[in-house]
Amino acid sequence: MRGDVDMRILIAEDDLASRKFLDKFLSKYGQCDLVVDGIETIETYMAAVNEGKPYDLICLDIMMPKLDGIKALKAIRDLEKQKDIAEKDRAKIIMTTALENSEYVRQSFEYGSEAYASKPIDMNKFIEVMERLELI
Repeated sequence: MRGDVDMRILIAEDDLASRKFLDKFLSKYGQCDLVVDGIETIETYMAAVNEGKPYDLICLDIMMPKLDGIKALKAIRDLEKQKDIAEKDRAKIIMTTALENSEYVRQSFEYGSEAYASKPIDMNKFIEVMERLELI
């Protein structure tokens, strides 16, 4: 974990069961905030940055209402650049999806996600990814 404080985690997931599952699993690593669409994701992310309490980890579902996860990812990375947030201080973003679509995978990495998890999420692999990203 970064520093002595708990990790700040944003879970962007429109499916209630997936949202509850991720919240239950990730809450032992830090404070989880939950949002259900892409617009809310960006607004919540911006509010956290403006308060000086940015997220360490964002779990971002690809298929969400109002604005999909790929567009939300791109918007978050663009905002980090605009605010001159150093690479090492940027949120780690793990994309999640039930879809098997290589184009989404390619786009998510192109726009700056660190990892990609297919649903149902394998929590052992998820923990490995969090360790690799030096979140835990």
